[in-house]
Amino acid sequence: MQVDVSELRRLGIDEIALRKGQKDFVVVLVDLDRNALIGMAPSRKQVDIQQVLDGWGSEILNQIVEVSIDLSGNYRGLVQKQMPNAQIVADRFHVMQLMSKELNTLRNQEIRAIAAHPDEAERTEMTKLLKSSKYALLKPEANLTDKQKATLERVKLVSPTLAHLHQQKEAFRDIFETAIDWEDGMIRLAQWLAQAQTTFQESVATIDRWFEEVSNYFEHHTTSGAVEGINNKLKLIKRSGYGFRNFANFELRCLICWHLDLTSA
Repeated sequence: MQVDVSELRRLGIDEIALRKGQKDFVVVLVDLDRNALIGMAPSRKQVDIQQVLDGWGSEILNQIVEVSIDLSGNYRGLVQKQMPNAQIVADRFHVMQLMSKELNTLRNQEIRAIAAHPDEAERTEMTKLLKSSKYALLKPEANLTDKQKATLERVKLVSPTLAHLHQQKEAFRDIFETAIDWEDGMIRLAQWLAQAQTTFQESVATIDRWFEEVSNYFEHHTTSGAVEGINNKLKLIKRSGYGFRNFANFELRCLICWHLDLTSA
């Protein structure tokens, strides 16, 4: 199916698993201005993605000004080669996922550390609390339910370490919510990295490697939010087709949903 990409300026790249168990990933290409699926590649291999991009032609690729991606060096190198005029933006939601994953790992470390607590009753109560605290710690604080807020307050009393990590996580999120422009966001991000290098060590190391792409968000606030919504719809299509073992059939079914106007038939 031929898709019109003549007006493409901002591109989102993401991926979904074609089968359960996170297997057979397909790459999803989205026009962020139209919130529309415009292409798919059968794998994450650069050669497969490049084949789709080459089909658009150099004129289209040269007119793309922004590309939003996750923290994948595979996509970054491809964009730099194929779309020389595009600014690469690390999707803020994938960056926050990085932070949340590390915070959850540190939460589990705290749970294991409690095993050394001398009082059995307190040890049991603290362990139960921290094991039930995942969403209270990871969700944006403004979105917590009353029950999760209460859990968070108890966690802060029991674990000063997790209280500090949660505060740093929320401070990081606040940069993306309130930075007034690129300079403001870039400076605040650099300051946060300096303060968190001994706590969120893995996240800091990754963001350091992606500092330019992460800070590019503060210029136009481009995200792959539209891609996530499209991915959810693609998963529904996949389930309705009982898995779609054949990629070509799956791709055609997906593209039809966005580009076939049945009302004019």
